[in-house]
Amino acid sequence: MNKSLIADALESKSWPFEEAKKILKRIGDNKKNIIFETGYGPSGLPHIGTFGEVARTSMVRFALNVLNPDLKSKIICFSDDMDGLRKVPDNIPNKEILENNLEKPLSSIPDPYGEFKSYADYNNNLLRNFLDRFNFDYEFMSASEQYLSGRFDETLIDILNNYDSIQNIILPTLGEERKKTYSPFLPICKETGKVLMTSVIEIDKKNNSILYLDEVRNKEVETSVLSGNCKLQWKVDWAMRWMALGVDYEMAGKDLIDSVNLSGRICKALDKKPPEGFNYELFLDEKGEKISKSKGNGITIDEWLRYASPESLSLYMFQKPKRAKKLSFDVIPKAVDEYQTFLTKYNDQTDTERLNNPVFHIHNGDPLIFDTPITFSLILNLVNASQADNKETLWGFIKGYIGDVSEDTRIYIDRLLGYAIFYFNDFILPTKKYKTPDDKECELLEELLNRLRALENDVEAETIQTIFYDIGKEANYENLREWFLVLYQILLGQDQGPRLGSFTKLYGIDKTCSLIENAKSKNLG
Repeated sequence: MNKSLIADALESKSWPFEEAKKILKRIGDNKKNIIFETGYGPSGLPHIGTFGEVARTSMVRFALNVLNPDLKSKIICFSDDMDGLRKVPDNIPNKEILENNLEKPLSSIPDPYGEFKSYADYNNNLLRNFLDRFNFDYEFMSASEQYLSGRFDETLIDILNNYDSIQNIILPTLGEERKKTYSPFLPICKETGKVLMTSVIEIDKKNNSILYLDEVRNKEVETSVLSGNCKLQWKVDWAMRWMALGVDYEMAGKDLIDSVNLSGRICKALDKKPPEGFNYELFLDEKGEKISKSKGNGITIDEWLRYASPESLSLYMFQKPKRAKKLSFDVIPKAVDEYQTFLTKYNDQTDTERLNNPVFHIHNGDPLIFDTPITFSLILNLVNASQADNKETLWGFIKGYIGDVSEDTRIYIDRLLGYAIFYFNDFILPTKKYKTPDDKECELLEELLNRLRALENDVEAETIQTIFYDIGKEANYENLREWFLVLYQILLGQDQGPRLGSFTKLYGIDKTCSLIENAKSKNLG
């Protein structure tokens, strides 16, 4: 990494560099191995928000590597699979399996899909599969394995020895009823296998054990807090992980700000430094509700990748992480085209400008640069007008429009064609509603036909666009957007559309004229 690039990165305001600088300030010259952590609760299927956290953390890790190439680092993707299942998710088959195992650790509940040893194993496998598809560099870690192996024992002893201090931090945040039974330690019942939320009567620091009340059997039970006999309440558990694993950085959703603060206070009570991080805003579904793994609302990874490129998804995660964003299907076309725009700009930018370009962070500083002379939105409108259901037909229109392009560009456009066909059939076709032109509009369409037919086939797209503008002006539309809205509704059956000059050039003047004639024929006057 050249010194000039490092100097520019230190001045960059791009958020991954801002976060990386916080890490450098935290560690000073005292640490050479940096630990990033992301968390996942496998009580439900991993969703796109989980992906977003890993993607953004990876961007910060790369930014840190740019600023200080001598530092070593890794990302731990931690699964809270020792948590007790409190409710059955809505989007799971064979719900009776989960209903019969409520309150047991996720790692000891049978897999309702019948594919893995446990429900946690099924979800953990999904998590790793979709992270691997994006070539993330991470280390997977299971809470159950770490507890049972004794990896956390030393820190669990510290928690027990500071029991009262931790209680004093947590109890003021709880309601009166919860205060009566709260303890940082949740014993695992040896008879039922359940994670018990019950009163701790005594703690024994000498023997590293607690005495708790088994309310079902109405008896007192003593158990060790080590080696998986107990797990911690999650805010304390979070702090314990930070300390035991030496975590330097972990981001979290805005809804967890209070939890981050409490976990940080617990670290400080044990004379440990909590990690750096920031709180990102939440993703919302089409109804404006927070996406949830238990509800299964919002877009899944597989759904996004059916309609758009992985790079476009990474871009959506990069942009404005502290602003709440809708995560529904209508955001996809814009994300694809914005990625292409940033990629096109990259080649002509200075090194300083590139550090603020999202593709620098998406591709770890080494994006594959190629020109893409056609947008995804334009391809969608081509599918709309042509009703094409295969790539070969679309290539028949596109070849003449794009001219000679590189092999990388051809491969990329071919992918876009496939995405566009799926997207059109699933989202645009079912909602199409054509406007029948009135007599005045038919007159304007006739004039449009006359002027288009007078053009040569090699005319520039801007010349064609001027014709559309001129007819709207001559028709005394006060706002030309109203004129183009009418054209989109009449010709494409939708309220939005492409630059009609570019579209006509792509689709062909003759075929565009046929489209206009067919629209005119719907007028019964």
